[in-house]
Amino acid sequence: MEEAATVDKDNRTKKQLRLLTYNIQSGIDTKRYREYLTKGWRQLLPHRERQLNLNRIANMLHQYDIVGLQEVDAGSLRSGFIDQTEYLAHRAGFPYWYKQVNRKLGKFAQHSNGLLSKIQPSWIDEYRLPGLPGRGAIVVEFESSNETLAICILHLALSRRARSRQLTYLSELVGHYQHLIVMGDFNCNNEAREFQALTESTQLKSPSSELKSFPSWRPLHMLDHILASPSLTIQRARVLDYPHSDHLPVSVDILLPESIQFL
Repeated sequence: MEEAATVDKDNRTKKQLRLLTYNIQSGIDTKRYREYLTKGWRQLLPHRERQLNLNRIANMLHQYDIVGLQEVDAGSLRSGFIDQTEYLAHRAGFPYWYKQVNRKLGKFAQHSNGLLSKIQPSWIDEYRLPGLPGRGAIVVEFESSNETLAICILHLALSRRARSRQLTYLSELVGHYQHLIVMGDFNCNNEAREFQALTESTQLKSPSSELKSFPSWRPLHMLDHILASPSLTIQRARVLDYPHSDHLPVSVDILLPESIQFL
């Protein structure tokens, strides 16, 4: 396999990694707050527009090396029994993918986190986060020629108290990695106390720019984040104007240290 990080057509090298995090709301294209009520049926029933929207999302994802997805459906009535993580992987050209089902509502919904990767993982595991059922994290290791890069994909709770417990658990779970990326839907901004506690305990850094990603039709809140350890250099961070969910996708280009080389 030829990894995206080695392709030269956009002037990148093996030392660069292009990452994206995206809460896709199970493929629902929400454009106004009122649609949560007026079109809430789309959370339970299939509709043709969902599949077209997934195809639009896949057209954007293919340019990235590793993608973390939240609010993906793992194959239920509302998605036409399509595993959306696997579908996007095939459609966007990712040879490696993984899903974590966090909330099972029988045949009606299978809420999941997802990983898409053009680099072969050496180890993957999933964890239930503290608090009410339905929130989880995927931890992935990528073995380079000399060292390990770890990536954690997560979706945190809505309440501050629950997020605080979840991030405390997370810092203990992945804080020992020298080269670490944590990304996902944190449901809080970078000034929240629980967010600050995580960065202080792990030394993870966030991009300097304000990356407002929610709601997609008028982004006011920084809910989606990509954090990196000090050994990894954040080069370019941006919110993409790609409103095919109630969140916008957030992308970051990472410069890897000399000790990490994916062959």
